[in-house]
Amino acid sequence: VALKRGEAHLAGAHLLDPETGDYNHSYVERYLPGEDMVLVTLVEREQGLITAPGNPLGIAGIADLARVTYVNRQRGAGTRILLDYELEQAGLTPEQVSGYEREEYTHLGVAAQVASGTADCGLGVRAAARALDLGFVPVGSERYDLVIPRTHYDSDLLAPLLDLLHDAQFREAVGALPGYTVTQMGTRRDTP
Repeated sequence: VALKRGEAHLAGAHLLDPETGDYNHSYVERYLPGEDMVLVTLVEREQGLITAPGNPLGIAGIADLARVTYVNRQRGAGTRILLDYELEQAGLTPEQVSGYEREEYTHLGVAAQVASGTADCGLGVRAAARALDLGFVPVGSERYDLVIPRTHYDSDLLAPLLDLLHDAQFREAVGALPGYTVTQMGTRRDTP
């Protein structure tokens, strides 16, 4: 939306298209129709259920959300879209998930709710679970892209950032973060 309003030179996106299983392309087409955009992969990151240390409730996957208290991400967040997709795959409805309507705006916010005991689990990135020494049950991996208008992609403005994505030291540092993979970092994916 910020790109559409001309308020940003680039935006991060990790929005799953439940129809195709692909990330970001359909949302760029929907929200920026006719705009010449380039998607550049930043990272792939692991999403999973953040639990209390040691996972005392034995949460094994999305199906277990019907028996525990949950803390969600806000509407429109890529993690929320992923959850809704996974719920449908598991045959669950939002009404069957206690806490579905309780929202946090960051992965660390979700982790903090679990750490405080006000929720049994929430979907988030492994790094947030690790930051607060919490348990983590993997759900899947997602592609996190940078969405860039071609005019900015082709300009000198973003050249330092785009070069950084191919820098060995930077890639090594990001790859060392829990749950992050850099094998596709810097890969360009043009929109149709």
